[in-house]
Amino acid sequence: MGAFKARGATNAVFALDDETARRGVATHSSGNHAAALSRAAKLRGIAAHIVMPSNSPKVKVRAVEGYGGRIVFCEPNQRAREETCAQVIAETGATLIHPFENENVMAGQGTIAVEVLEDVPDLDLLLCPVGGGGVLCGTAVAAKTLRPGIKMIATEPAGADDAAQSFRRGQLVYQEQKNTIADGLRTNLGAPNFAIIQRYVDDVVTVSEEGIIAAMRAIWETMKIIIEPSAAVPYAAIIEDKIDSRAKRVGIILTGGNVDLDALPWMKF
Repeated sequence: MGAFKARGATNAVFALDDETARRGVATHSSGNHAAALSRAAKLRGIAAHIVMPSNSPKVKVRAVEGYGGRIVFCEPNQRAREETCAQVIAETGATLIHPFENENVMAGQGTIAVEVLEDVPDLDLLLCPVGGGGVLCGTAVAAKTLRPGIKMIATEPAGADDAAQSFRRGQLVYQEQKNTIADGLRTNLGAPNFAIIQRYVDDVVTVSEEGIIAAMRAIWETMKIIIEPSAAVPYAAIIEDKIDSRAKRVGIILTGGNVDLDALPWMKF
């Protein structure tokens, strides 16, 4: 869980009035938002009901449990996540804190762009992974507001490219099957997120699974940082020459480091 994920969930949870908060909160997530919401709920002393795909990485499941989230597992697809979450809300009266369509969540996640531009104010490009679009929207709005001339580039696995398709066609595309190691990017783009992306994002590029794994390994070997596959997608775009980064100052958003150390993907290749 990145600090900006925690900020987003905390924004949303503490924006609730006391009566609403007492009924608890709920969400569906493969792990990072799930952990962030569980932590925020624990800070406020309320229940967090978390719907997670059955194939979520064990390290993410442990994180949610560690923060006190009550996990309900579902089939590993977006439709099952949404339907199971709706059932949980009907049973508990909890308030949905959507993983990527909630404006308070997006605002908290956007703080990463504020911090990046405080450190490097003359960035030419800012690269961010995209799944549902929450992190991308928050950072894009913040980055473009602070530095209108910056180019905001979304990066996505080729096996889960609904955002790229939507961006090219100018209409929202729903993708039933997502085939990627990047578990955090298997959700489809939200409708409100797409509207923001059309306004603030300059391009959406896709990368291969091999590129994602190579980027993970390169960052580990050079920076000694373990990142999860979803976080490696922006650097994979550079490795695979999907963007022109020559003679440019480029910022890359690494969105999480929750990966099972006993199953690092390059061990299989």
